[in-house]
Amino acid sequence: MTAAPEHIPVDAEQCARVDSALTRAFQFLGKRWNAAVLGSLAAGPAGFRELSRSIDGISDSMLANRLVSLTEAGLITRTVAAGPPVTVAYALTERGRALMPALEQISRWSREHLPA
Repeated sequence: MTAAPEHIPVDAEQCARVDSALTRAFQFLGKRWNAAVLGSLAAGPAGFRELSRSIDGISDSMLANRLVSLTEAGLITRTVAAGPPVTVAYALTERGRALMPALEQISRWSREHLPA
């Protein structure tokens, strides 16, 4: 005879906070291309054209949109260097770099558990 599992009390408020935080994170990171742009910048700063070439399938207008969104969220910076020629570089902020271990874990999980 097996014993009934012990009842573990659930803190509904704690669950709601966790679910809320996770939902907010995936609503933002789940927007198409956000994680790809962040992942491309993990190797270091890059210009618009470099990013466009490194992210297969993204249009220039969508890339521009994602860069604005990620900049507004404080995950990347946009630096303009006076020319000639004028150059613009994008880089991860400290907040953006803090996200990289989580994105790497999700990527590893995907390779191991989701069909290609």
